[in-house]
Amino acid sequence: MKCSLDQWLTYQLGTHPQAIAMGLERVRAVAERLQLLSLPCPVITVGGTNGKGSTVAYIEAIAQASGYRVGAFTSPHFLRYNERIRIEGIEVPDADLVAAFEAIETARAEVPLTYFEFGTLAALFLFARAGLDLAILEVGLGGRLDAVNLIDADVSVITTVDLDHQAYLGNDRESIGLEKAGIMRAARPCILGEKDPPSSVLRHAYESGVYCIRAYSDYLIDRFDSHWVWREPGFSLDLPYPQLQAPAQIQNAACAIAALRASSLNIADTAWAQGVAATTVTGRLQRWRTDPEVILDVAHNPQSVAQLVTWLQMDPKPTIAVFSALKDKDIAGMLAQLAPHIDFWHVAVLSQPADRAMSAQDWQQPLSTVLSAAAYRIHADVASAYATALSDHVGQRILVFGSFHTLEAVMRLPQPEVVGV
Repeated sequence: MKCSLDQWLTYQLGTHPQAIAMGLERVRAVAERLQLLSLPCPVITVGGTNGKGSTVAYIEAIAQASGYRVGAFTSPHFLRYNERIRIEGIEVPDADLVAAFEAIETARAEVPLTYFEFGTLAALFLFARAGLDLAILEVGLGGRLDAVNLIDADVSVITTVDLDHQAYLGNDRESIGLEKAGIMRAARPCILGEKDPPSSVLRHAYESGVYCIRAYSDYLIDRFDSHWVWREPGFSLDLPYPQLQAPAQIQNAACAIAALRASSLNIADTAWAQGVAATTVTGRLQRWRTDPEVILDVAHNPQSVAQLVTWLQMDPKPTIAVFSALKDKDIAGMLAQLAPHIDFWHVAVLSQPADRAMSAQDWQQPLSTVLSAAAYRIHADVASAYATALSDHVGQRILVFGSFHTLEAVMRLPQPEVVGV
């Protein structure tokens, strides 16, 4: 009997005893059986702690504006699994995903695969058959041992390196950077998107013969009142500011431009500005409602929260937080950064994923350490936290942020108005 997409996704959760299982041996064996160890088009792989999804979206939009047929693989998703795999900017339909999963299931035989590994192989399966001019692959976790690293990218990108997923990647920037540097390939370009990448990244590149292209060194960013300029020796672009509001979005767009400049694609002169102006990404300082003002943002680690703080300082007004995150995040660090800029906190308990969710009791310790008892309230779920914020704080800005699961819960609620980014 043919299974639906939902049935396949439920099944995949049980095909490996661990939700996250780092390593390429198993997934490589299946990819080899499916002849998916390379793609018949240029590949750009995007890794990093923050900014990956936005950078993928800029690359995708610019290349499409130049007339190229582009596939993009990202994770996680908000409302539909199909969001993870796009071809020509369109989510692939259920039937195509099901066909890919059927082929993967036949090929894997006895090999256990995780949910993410199934998805990565599905993206490669569909991209291999789509007649693409460019495939963009976002790293899920780390880099060296992530399933995306099966593919030898023509250009790699490391957007930023900061503390996140320490249980898998290490407890400092140097260790984490080395894991992320695993997506580099000898004699091929790697874009480094931050001014001061960890020395482990630079050392790995040097030892591996990787051609690094560094932000604020090999390419520069100049900001003006009405536009910004991307430039390198002998070449410059006058560009509009992105729709995406976070200060780091200029850096992400610049990364994307550097990646395409380093690729074999010939980008049309008009496509650079057109692509930057057209790029939107769900949940990145997204204006969800205007009356009252509701902003959605997936800041869930110290570096992304620092960006959120900068944005709040640029637009100061009374702000109410609807917040939740998973227990492996630096909860106290995020609270401490944002506490001076938030007037009241509605903190929600998440039910999923069960092994990483914080209970109401778990929340008490970090909240009471940073905030006064009068500054927060714990709710049984995101829906009640959001509803209370709307009813108790009329006329104030509501900032929904934290885990993707937090934003997903709000996005699934009936909404009178969605106004975009």
